[in-house]
Amino acid sequence: MMASEQQYIDLYEQARQMIHQHSSNVMNAERDAAFGRFRAKGFPTRKVERYKYTDMQAVFAPDYGLNLNRLQIPVDPYKAFRCDVPNLSTSLYFVVNDMFYSKALPKGHLPEGVVIGSLKDLATTRYYNQLASKGNDAVTDLNTMLAQDGLYVYVPRGVKVDRAIQVINILRSDVDLMVNRRVLIVLEEGAELKMLFCDHAADDKNFLATQVIEAYVGENASLDLYCLEETHYKNVRVSNVYIDQQANSRVNHNVITLHNGVTRNKLDLTFSGEGAECQCYGCVIADKQQHVDNNTLITHRVPHCTSNELYKYVLDDKAVGAFAGRVLVEHGAQKTASQMTNQNLTATREARMYTQPMLEIYADDVKCAHGSTVGQLNDAALFYMRQRGISLAEAKLLLQNAFINEVIDKMQLAPLRDRLHHLVEKRFRGELNKCEGCKLCK
Repeated sequence: MMASEQQYIDLYEQARQMIHQHSSNVMNAERDAAFGRFRAKGFPTRKVERYKYTDMQAVFAPDYGLNLNRLQIPVDPYKAFRCDVPNLSTSLYFVVNDMFYSKALPKGHLPEGVVIGSLKDLATTRYYNQLASKGNDAVTDLNTMLAQDGLYVYVPRGVKVDRAIQVINILRSDVDLMVNRRVLIVLEEGAELKMLFCDHAADDKNFLATQVIEAYVGENASLDLYCLEETHYKNVRVSNVYIDQQANSRVNHNVITLHNGVTRNKLDLTFSGEGAECQCYGCVIADKQQHVDNNTLITHRVPHCTSNELYKYVLDDKAVGAFAGRVLVEHGAQKTASQMTNQNLTATREARMYTQPMLEIYADDVKCAHGSTVGQLNDAALFYMRQRGISLAEAKLLLQNAFINEVIDKMQLAPLRDRLHHLVEKRFRGELNKCEGCKLCK
């Protein structure tokens, strides 16, 4: 057992009463079992297939502070933050570190029956940790041990939430800090919801954020889930997303990494009802010594389901990228249609990209394909553009933009899509150090 695990084992044993005291019975009921699993397994090593590209021992080795006593952070996010994305009319909520900010919530904007609020106050045993606990994941168990609050979203049967829900995750601290966020989304039959999560760091400190999102998408329901990371190079983010889809449901999952330090995103999506479909997109822009690892598992348990994945990376300097995607088609899941694509550009010899698309099929009437490419910018295209008076730097920028914009163009939230085109260009030009338009005061 390495020190990386032992400090969290000791922490839970010493602070168990405090953790329970500042949370809820529903969340507390899952802690001891998660602790037992974590203590038995510890963090995965690189010998574990799904973690071969990120050293989790190193990620969790530093000694971070935790706010287990739930001291109030001196910040009013509604005054400190403003998103100036044109025409992005959203219902705005905040999670400060790992606490749902319940003061001065927007009023009168939600359809009848829709609930958005503190996870510790609203979570039920029917849903909380029911997906995540099946993932056999040590980081998820660690989050379950330590998370004391988070966000709960419930949309009742047949209700369509027209206005997108925007959740700002703000990291705020005067010392190096670990936060453990939890999100539970429940969409009943025929419900529709668009959610945008934006990660920001308000202070120049070392942050370690674990996040677990569980989403239940009922029959004929529709969920658009966008996750945009705009932090800084001192931030470590480990996010695990678990999605369960019932019959004829639709999920559109987008993950965008524009600024970070070390990022590890895991998606586990399961088709539990026939006729469901998902579109999973990711784009990564990384330079310096940034590290971004996306790992996906899509499980087709039933027939007549469709999955499509497209992840694109542009890596510069000494950045490291990784994509490992696995589509599992179980016995009896006939008429499955699946396409997985990972395309990558490395702008320097020092940049590294690891790609591993995988198909595991136990049905004989399916249409499944996968592919990946790693390369550099096309010399012929660069030559063609330079012959027409475009500088080398500008030609590279235009080609990189065109490459990554294929992912952004697939986003359904039009105002966000338009803004991201602008942000990506600024990012490639080196002019963007946070999400432009965000007024985030320290």
